[in-house]
Amino acid sequence: MPPNIGAYFRAALAEVTRLKKRRKDSAIDRREFLAATSGLLAAAVPGGSILSPTAEAKVPPHSSPAPRPSGNMRKIPIGVFDPVYKDLSLDAMLDKVAALGLEVMEIGTGGYPENHHCALDDLIADRAKAKAWQKKFEDRGIRIATLSCHGNPLHPDAKLAQKDIDTFRKTVLLAEMLGVKVIVGFSGCPGGTPQDTQPNWITYRWPPEYAEMQDWQWKEKIVPYWKAQAKYAREHGIKRLAFEMHPNFAVYNPRTLMKLREAVGEEIGANCDLSHLFWQGCDPVEVIHFLGKQGAIYHAHMKDTVFFPENVNKYGVLNFAFETNELDLASETFRAVGYGHSASLWKSVVKAYMDVGYEGILSIENEDPILAGEVGVERAVYVLKNVRNELLGT
Repeated sequence: MPPNIGAYFRAALAEVTRLKKRRKDSAIDRREFLAATSGLLAAAVPGGSILSPTAEAKVPPHSSPAPRPSGNMRKIPIGVFDPVYKDLSLDAMLDKVAALGLEVMEIGTGGYPENHHCALDDLIADRAKAKAWQKKFEDRGIRIATLSCHGNPLHPDAKLAQKDIDTFRKTVLLAEMLGVKVIVGFSGCPGGTPQDTQPNWITYRWPPEYAEMQDWQWKEKIVPYWKAQAKYAREHGIKRLAFEMHPNFAVYNPRTLMKLREAVGEEIGANCDLSHLFWQGCDPVEVIHFLGKQGAIYHAHMKDTVFFPENVNKYGVLNFAFETNELDLASETFRAVGYGHSASLWKSVVKAYMDVGYEGILSIENEDPILAGEVGVERAVYVLKNVRNELLGT
């Protein structure tokens, strides 16, 4: 741990101690805690200063009293995406989630998230079994809000693509059976030519052959495929397909999301995972307002990104790390909510979702290499519940 991080800890702990002494009759309230520790939350990671200056500069100081809510702000449910509990049985996972006071869950049905807690084939074959599975959640006060089948149905390898196509279609059937309205996934990425054997993610349209390949991808592969799948989903009562804007897939930012939505229809919307947009230079509140005002946000992953300025300055942002042993040379990595950007920034994010009338959930996806597994989930829950309660005045 660098010396300056230790100083952050000592300063924050001293402030918390001071507040406790001042209010011996009760715990520190949320506003005081967040004001005292928001810097700590964003600094407790190797690599020196990790705040995003651009994002932080747009958030008003947290020390001023928050305005009382106008009364029309929705209490957005907070939940978790289940792969983080892949080593637990379904019952053990649900006990953990219930103990955290979470209201909803996002469940993987296959593809990259796999299906650790959802025997997809068995459930769609037996409605009674599917309902019994759903009841396990409901008995603990948890609602299955979304089903997720992130994969690459446009992969040039037909066998790999067909596996993900089948998973998507089965997920649609299960969602119809359970009354789940949102399916989360990736747009996929085809090859750049009919002869390719691997996906080709094209983001830069020069030299000219790259523009030609990208145009071919969208005209011949991406748009026709999703028109057919949107029709299939619609026929089964599913009108919300939430695409995660993710590198290495055709939909990777708000512009490409809207390009697909305009070509296919309003079944296409966003899984607004800001962790993939921070490093692209997007302002999170602007993204939420832009997509939300068009009714194009169907799901929201809660995951943070931390920047290491000394490496960003040398290597740029296309230098991501996924493991702790890569952090010394990394420009950024995923963090739990509140550990890449401050609680004040996340408060503005949650408020933006409320402002645009977002009807989905806040789904914690923990891929933090430092606060791995359940620990990262617990930290994110704490931050999100506190900022939500502040906004609602509860």
